[in-house]
Amino acid sequence: MASIRFCGECNNLLYPKEDKANHVLLYACRNCNFIEETTNPCVFKHDLLVVSKETAGVTQDLETDPTLPRSNIECPRCQHKEAVFFQGQAKRIDTKMVLFFVCTSCHKTFQDPVLAERRGQA
Repeated sequence: MASIRFCGECNNLLYPKEDKANHVLLYACRNCNFIEETTNPCVFKHDLLVVSKETAGVTQDLETDPTLPRSNIECPRCQHKEAVFFQGQAKRIDTKMVLFFVCTSCHKTFQDPVLAERRGQA
């Protein structure tokens, strides 16, 4: 993995530079002409896709939010029959719409068990 390097003479940032004649990667200072050869050929790494799961995000005090709709769905933890619900915030094209419920009694976040079961069979 690439790391930030600093000049041994003037403590400024070293930048990657190619020595085309010798086909070697160097780190060079732009201020004092200090040059050192690198042992690591990796200059930059960019991961384009990170696998993510469906999550509810921040769910603090949602049960007291008057703008969220309410449902009479049963909580799987305490069997209370009132919950607020909201749509998942995933922005990927291949993600389906997911509703998250927050119990107004025990504050557990859950998905509709009937829909979750159907999704597992499909």
